[in-house]
Formats: sequence, C-alpha cells, structure tokens
Amino acid sequence: MTTRANITLIVLSTVFMATRSVGMAHAQEARLETRLADPARTQVNRMLDSARAADLPTEPLVDRALEGAAKGAPPELIVAAVGRLWDELRTARDALGTRASVGELTAGASALRAGASDTDLRELRARRGTQPLTVAAAVLADLVAAGVPSDTAIVAVLSLARAVDDAQYVAFRRNVERDIALGASPSAALGVRLDAARAELASADHAADRLGDRATRPDRKRKP
Repeated sequence: MTTRANITLIVLSTVFMATRSVGMAHAQEARLETRLADPARTQVNRMLDSARAADLPTEPLVDRALEGAAKGAPPELIVAAVGRLWDELRTARDALGTRASVGELTAGASALRAGASDTDLRELRARRGTQPLTVAAAVLADLVAAGVPSDTAIVAVLSLARAVDDAQYVAFRRNVERDIALGASPSAALGVRLDAARAELASADHAADRLGDRATRPDRKRKP
C-alpha cells in the first residue's frame, strides 16, 4: 500500500491553523497572490469572502487552493476544488450545527467527500453526544481512502460511535490499515477488526456488570 498522509493528521493541522486570529485572514489571502494568477485568484478570494459571511472556516479553502497550485493543477480545476470544499463545509455545518468546531467541520467535509451524507453526519452527532466528532469523521474518511467501501466504512464508524473514545477510533483505523498492508482486502480487514472491537466492548460491559452485581450484592456473614 502506498504511503499517504492520514486525513486525521491533516484535519488536526488545519484546526491549529484555523484557530489563529481573524486578523490573519487577510495575510493568508495574500499567499495566493504569488501562487495563483487572475482570474482564478479573484474567484477564490470571492469564495473566501462568502465563507466569512457564512461563518465558515477559510483556512481549509486557502489550503486547498495552495495545494492545487503546488501540484500545478489548472486554475479552473483549483477553483472547482475550492468550490466543492466550500459546499462540503456548508453542508457539514448545516448537519452538525452552528456550534460545531472548525475541526469538526473540516472532518465532516472530508467524510462527505468520502461518501457520507448529511444524514450520516447528523446520526454521528446524535450518537457521539457531547464528544467531539473530529476524529470519528476523519477516521471514516481515512478508511475510505484505504480502500474500504464508503457505505461499509459509514456503518462501522456509526456502530462504534456510542461506545468508543477517540483513541479507540484511531486504534481501530490503524488495525484496519495494518491488515490491508499485510494483504487483507479492505472489506475483510474492516469486518475482522469490527467484530474484534465489538467483542472487546461486550467483554468490557460484561465485566462491568459483574463488578456492579458484586457491589450491590448484600454481604453474607460467615459462619463461625
């Protein structure tokens, strides 16, 4: 399997960059002046203005434009890619709510690009409760990037949403990717690891139940 940067790490890096002050926004736009020629630069700047007006993060859009320029993509393709990301961020915000963090919106956009729907994001939000969605949504996108069919990846991520924390999500993704690297098909690797995760969770629940029973069981006096 070819080496690739995990979407999870890209999302977390974007979160750090996007939390800079609003005053940096114009400085970030200035980066496009030497990297993107008109009229593409003008079109991207308009989308950045629209994103600010809609209270959407702009750093992911700037990064997408700079990435396209670095790869030598035609200007029209860069504009189209930035436009798609703008739409994905807006859809993610509509699905996750106005309180969603920049990281959640960026990860949600990645999940949408990987094949998830706005309904899937709403369901993920409902199942995760107050837990952040950044890692869960990014893991979904990572699994698809590793070759797992999108519908299968969505089912897996949603099925674990109520029971695992972020670290367990990352471990699950790493195990799936490791199995794929060792020769397993993406679907088979995910199936095996999902069964293992469910079994581990069931075992932990059973152990917790037994401890609860012991704690509530009345003490029995020993016979002298």
